[in-house]
Amino acid sequence: MEINNNVIIAVVLGVLVVIAGVQAFQMASLKNNVQQGGGAAAQPVASGGGGGAQLPSNIQNLPGMVGGC
Repeated sequence: MEINNNVIIAVVLGVLVVIAGVQAFQMASLKNNVQQGGGAAAQPVASGGGGGAQLPSNIQNLPGMVGGC
């Protein structure tokens, strides 16, 4: 049984179109969630304006680590 190259290309193209459709649906759903204020992307992000935020302990001495020795 010999499979034609055009059949293989058509199947791969069909799979890619289906994947693109699923991703488009997911992006539309994500866009709606963000517009409605839901999801993790809607949480406010703290700016670096001196709000008293504490740095994680592993990067508190970061300026001393830059430059080697």
